Amino acid sequence: MTSAPETPTTHELGQIKAVCLDFDDTLLDSGRAARHSLRELVGSDRAWPVWQRTTDQHYARYVTNEVDFDVMCVERTQAFFAAFGEKLDTAEAARRETLRMAAMQRAWALYDDAWPCLDWLRASGLRLAVITNAPSAYQRKKIAAVGLADAFDELIISAEAGVAKPDPRIFHAACDALGLRPEEVAHVGDKLDIDALGAARAGLHGIWLNRGGNQGPAANVPTITGLHQLPEFLVADLPAVPAPAQPPRRTAELVGR
Repeated sequence: MTSAPETPTTHELGQIKAVCLDFDDTLLDSGRAARHSLRELVGSDRAWPVWQRTTDQHYARYVTNEVDFDVMCVERTQAFFAAFGEKLDTAEAARRETLRMAAMQRAWALYDDAWPCLDWLRASGLRLAVITNAPSAYQRKKIAAVGLADAFDELIISAEAGVAKPDPRIFHAACDALGLRPEEVAHVGDKLDIDALGAARAGLHGIWLNRGGNQGPAANVPTITGLHQLPEFLVADLPAVPAPAQPPRRTAELVGR
């Protein structure tokens, strides 16, 4: 495996043979589902910024293996309600988290641009993988629930790989699983540091998915504002990948949507 460069650079994309994608907030509209679950739990989503901050703090502890996923979920719920002066014991926090999780699972849905992009990538002959920081069973359940269980050549899940993004080893694990060199693989994700820059530092082609373009420009990595832009972006830099005359449906047929 080639060593990762010290700083990411913009690459020519002519060698790309596979595309890896983050899952949550890249393919799956996780934010919408989580916001729906908060409304179900407390009656409104006015406290959404507090939930986001609390989630970021506690999920970071899960990713670094300080706590397991179930414990993290309960402690996050306790911390959220504590921010509004309500102290929950473990049993009550677990009960509320179970209700919230069920509501969120009912709301799981892909972004509108996910299927067309996956269809095009598959029909263009590129191999596909997911690289995600998540617990194994939960993430596989989520991927299956939205019809993508058979859509990818490889699923690289942090809980199974033993390392999490942006550690170069998880990106290299994806390349190894695909049987490709890092410079032959692109990775697309919504987190600039964790996905795009992390992949670029590992020697892959990191692409930042800045949905809506409301986070400002990024240095050193290409940026798209939606997955609908990815095929044109790859075609512009990847002459070997033809632009189809009509949107293909092969991926959808593959997974029996």
